[in-house]
Amino acid sequence: MSNPRVPQHCPSQRELDDLELLMSGALAPISAFNEQGSPVTLTLPASVAEEAAAAGAVELVDPEGLPLARVTLGDAGWTAAALTHAQYGPFRRYYLSPAQVRERYAGRTFVPVVDALTDAQLQELRTLGPVVLVVLVGHGTPELSPVALIRATLAATGGIDAAVVAVPLASHDDADVDHRLGVKVVDTYAGPDPVHGLTDGGEFSIDVAAIVASDRPRPEDQGLVLFFTGLSGSGKSTLARALMDKVLEQGGRSLTSLDGDVVRRNLSAGLSFSKADRETNIRRIGWVAAEIARHGGVTVCSPIAPFDETRQQVRQMVDEAGGAFFLVHVATPLEECERRDRKGLYAKARAGEIPEFTGISSPYEEPEDADIRVDTTGRTIEDALDDVILALRDAGYLDLTDESVVEQPIKVLFVCTANICRSPYMELTARSLAGPDSNVAFSSAGTHGFRDHAMDAAMSHSLAGRTTSSEGFRSRRVTTELLEEADVVLTAEATHRTFILDDHPRQFRKVFTLGQFAEAASNVELTGRELLAAVGERRGTAEKRLDVGDPYGRGPEAAEACGQHIDSLLRVVVPALTASERITPWTT
Repeated sequence: MSNPRVPQHCPSQRELDDLELLMSGALAPISAFNEQGSPVTLTLPASVAEEAAAAGAVELVDPEGLPLARVTLGDAGWTAAALTHAQYGPFRRYYLSPAQVRERYAGRTFVPVVDALTDAQLQELRTLGPVVLVVLVGHGTPELSPVALIRATLAATGGIDAAVVAVPLASHDDADVDHRLGVKVVDTYAGPDPVHGLTDGGEFSIDVAAIVASDRPRPEDQGLVLFFTGLSGSGKSTLARALMDKVLEQGGRSLTSLDGDVVRRNLSAGLSFSKADRETNIRRIGWVAAEIARHGGVTVCSPIAPFDETRQQVRQMVDEAGGAFFLVHVATPLEECERRDRKGLYAKARAGEIPEFTGISSPYEEPEDADIRVDTTGRTIEDALDDVILALRDAGYLDLTDESVVEQPIKVLFVCTANICRSPYMELTARSLAGPDSNVAFSSAGTHGFRDHAMDAAMSHSLAGRTTSSEGFRSRRVTTELLEEADVVLTAEATHRTFILDDHPRQFRKVFTLGQFAEAASNVELTGRELLAAVGERRGTAEKRLDVGDPYGRGPEAAEACGQHIDSLLRVVVPALTASERITPWTT
């Protein structure tokens, strides 16, 4: 058990690399931290440093709390003693101490390696006789990832008398310090043997090129995190969803949305809305996004993310996973965001009802490293989105400007109870109103009742007297697949909408009663997919007065009245969805 009086510290990856070098003897004759001229630094938080100075020691632990080393203050300064050794990790067998290397490979020429070896460099190695390739891996040092660099080195040297040794040398973001430290480390491993620096340049062999290509994918193939940040109400979520639509329409990339509400419910359940917990939530989003990027996927995130430190942590996670981090600052001014405040959050924050509300009682730190800055004030979604699309194209990550992409039809699913009266009437009438060249596909289903049944005779008669015949129609039950395929689901009554959302709550942005959707569509000038997005954001209430009543079994007059009601609604809905001229305004 560790001494409870010894303060504990979880070091960074760079400090772990330095510590491993120190304890392996690679930095000999350096034997302690902070000696004159020593490049090795252990950075402690102020609270830990104060306790460590009082206790004369600090214990370094891994993120799970496993003790790694104890650093003790003595006459020679701070000295480190290992408490355990690394027991796992890819290519761990190649991580040798200087003493082990001297024992096995004395008399060879030592060659530092920081990138994949070219054919020209391999020819150069053949002239040196037996060699030891000191592969310098560690945080920020190699051109490739540590695993890929070792793999590429082994693949390249199959026919050469070369031993491979991996050394966890971290970069300190200072070219002069890194060079001097690298020279010292390689000299320590080489001892009295010669050290040879390879000439730069040349082409890779096929095997090595494949490893390099896998580890350094082209920007268009690289894992990508699209991170939208901005104030509440800035339009970041709307832009993020519009961008996702573009990516899905183009196809070819695996796409994941880390929606804030979904993450809160599934990944961050139990977190409060305090500053600390909100930043923890963003770091969790970042970690998941980085793992998706590691495997080549595209992730779209749109948290407020008000603090630069947390955004930088997410960027670092993505960088270390080999992905690209593309930061979109939706820079809509506070005044405009407050004007759009449909939920009344800003008003509550100004009244003191919501503590630590970003922009009011908590600051928003505008990013200085954004890849694109977009102000949505007075702009359409498409116009603002064009800025993001062009920036992505210019950065080489995604080209969504291809005009040849065929737009998929909008899929509309009408739903009633048995799919023999109202919803088939809606489907067939809408299809007739839209015409044969429409970009909208209409279908229907029922929540209960008949399966593979013809349309109700009374409703079929009313339909035939207006637009088209019901010949060939067969009823069906609504399914999860039908709901997921549809772009919008329009039900006859609010009870049908409730029935669907009870089992499929995530579909709430696209399920409406026909009357509810018609009322919303009549109040905006948008059409097509723009209309769907807007209604999904600003949908009204599915009030009973907007329902289409059930005429089943009530005779021809009820069927005729129902048909007239549906006609009045579809004369608003169909032109709005197909972007054609509206036939007749609809009023309640």
